Order: sequence, then structure tokens, then C-alpha cells
Amino acid sequence: MATPHINAEMGDFADVVLMPGDPLRAKYIAETFLEDAREVNNVRGMLGFTGTYKGRKISVMGHGMGIPSCSIYTKELITDFGVKKIIRVGSCGAVSAARKTARRRYRYGCLHRFQS
Repeated sequence: MATPHINAEMGDFADVVLMPGDPLRAKYIAETFLEDAREVNNVRGMLGFTGTYKGRKISVMGHGMGIPSCSIYTKELITDFGVKKIIRVGSCGAVSAARKTARRRYRYGCLHRFQS
């Protein structure tokens, strides 16, 4: 069932969704790494795709800029489309001048869990 932000149907998304901020990065990931990728969302230019990677169904969808936009898409993917895992892929800005840029940082965890 479509939502105001995602025009897909139940089953269009895989259990695992990779989420870059930039929708064009989502398109690039789908075209470069997924086999048989098909577009499953295009509302407001926020592109989403589902295909397979090494035989496993995987989706990739942009979430836009900032936590508010990310929160809208992750909430709808989990509660309305049954997505089980969301993996954020991409970069982030530094919040302090003391943080050196161009360094890799790896973070693991979850902000919160949505329940339907």
C-alpha cells in the first residue's frame, strides 16, 4: 500500500534496504551492483530500487538530507512495507572543527525501533 512518500506496494522492498542520502547514489548503487534492478519508488524524486546481489533480494533507497527526512522514510519502510534491516551508507558532516575531515569512522547501532 502506497504512502504519501513511497508509491510502492507491499513486497516491492526486500527485508534489507541500503539507504544513502542522495537518491542518485541509490540509482548508481542499483545500476552498478544489483542484478535485475527495478524502480519501486520515485515520489518527490526520492528513488528506490529492488534487485538481487549474489542471489539475495536487496533494496536501495535514498532518504534525502538530514535526520527528519531519514526518519520519515525509515519509519514508513519498517511500519508500512515490512522492512527488517536498514543500513545507512554514505558520509556525514562533522559537528565540531576539532574533528579531522577525510577520516573514516565506523558507527554501529540503531537510533530507535519503530513498531507497527
